[in-house]
Amino acid sequence: MTPAPLAARLSIPSGPLFFPVTAYGPDGSPDFDVYRAHVRRGVDAGAAAVFACCGTGEFHALTPEEFEACVRAAVEATDGRVPVVAGAGYGTALAVRYARVAEAAGADGLLAMPPYLVVAGQEGLLRHYREVAAATALPVIVYQRDNAVFTPETVVELARTDGIIGFKDGLGDLDLMQRVVSAVRTEVPGDFLYFNGLPTAEQTQLAYRAIGVPLYSSAVFCFAPELALAFHQALEAGDESMVNRLLDGFYRPFVELRAQGRGYAVSLVKAGVRLRGLDVGEVRPPLHEPTEDHVKRLAELIERGYGLLEEGK
Repeated sequence: MTPAPLAARLSIPSGPLFFPVTAYGPDGSPDFDVYRAHVRRGVDAGAAAVFACCGTGEFHALTPEEFEACVRAAVEATDGRVPVVAGAGYGTALAVRYARVAEAAGADGLLAMPPYLVVAGQEGLLRHYREVAAATALPVIVYQRDNAVFTPETVVELARTDGIIGFKDGLGDLDLMQRVVSAVRTEVPGDFLYFNGLPTAEQTQLAYRAIGVPLYSSAVFCFAPELALAFHQALEAGDESMVNRLLDGFYRPFVELRAQGRGYAVSLVKAGVRLRGLDVGEVRPPLHEPTEDHVKRLAELIERGYGLLEEGK
């Protein structure tokens, strides 16, 4: 049986969207055996999709050759059970190259990261993402954050572009996102997808859901899949008690801990994976490892989170 198109597979996810970390060995090179184990664990735990080599997966730190091998390893580990979406970014020429590499490696779609360094105008951004979308047959999700911020009018044009199926927000401007959703709904009726891409998106997902952004990434799923899955299920079921218990007892404290260091949205997550028994190595520079005290606090917080699940039974 031919799998449904990516947009259909993502529109009503059965579980959290999984953004695995990239595993490195003692010598700092990618450890693909550990990476495949990490991806398999996530899929077995209930992930609805795997977003490989994206922000949490240190896309910025991988060579093109490492990127291709990593995407291929994710495709092998999922074995068709869930779609694999790969990151693609930098300037237009390199983003096109990464997109084609991801397609050759078997990815089902692309998450188009912001262009490198420059702050471009709307016309330039639109041209960039259209060229990325035209480079392969893979469907593209455009990621708004940092130096890639779009007006509602530009998102309407993105939604009209063949191959672009969705828009992920990592900016956090709810007023802008409401105007984006409204403009696209008015000008391009259809099934355009929206994602909350803020770090620890669970913390803001009640607000995003209210303005028409039902999908979200889950970095917590990397190291505490039961917590992330319980939150996702409670949100879908309208279980306000469980949602608030996890927000108050785990997610808010985790966000506050994450705010203690730059780059902790990646390095703290990677520390969490190691705490749960899978040695995925450290982050690559320019990111840095969390302090010993912060890792200890993370371990205590994870234990508290699992205790919350027991209380809710």
